[in-house]
Parts: sequence; structure tokens; C-alpha cells
Amino acid sequence: MSGRVVPYHCPYCGEEDLRPYAPDADSDVDIKGGWHCADCTRVFAVKYHGMAAAPIIAPPSTGDQPE
Repeated sequence: MSGRVVPYHCPYCGEEDLRPYAPDADSDVDIKGGWHCADCTRVFAVKYHGMAAAPIIAPPSTGDQPE
């Protein structure tokens, strides 16, 4: 499995014209594995943190409450 997640839409503008970002030598942006949106010109990164446990939901009450 690849360590790089491929986004399909820009999280800021929703456009699909995304390209891998490689900072220029004189750039102050320090993003490894980032993406550049050609439409809104933003640079962003996507990171997968893992999966959360499913919430435990109590079954609905039937209305028959003992008094």
C-alpha cells in the first residue's frame, strides 16, 4: 500500500485540478507530499490518522418503563 493519499477534490474550493507540490528552493513552505490546487493556488497536505472505533448506540426504549 502506498503511503501517499491521493485527493480527488481541493478541500478549499472543490476543484479537481490538483498536482503534486514540489516547493521551490527559495520557498518558505515546508510541506512534504503536498498538493497544489491550480484553481485557488492553495497548497495542502492530506494525512491519514487511522480509524476510530464505531460509536456504541443504545437501542431505543420501547416505552414500557417499570414504575
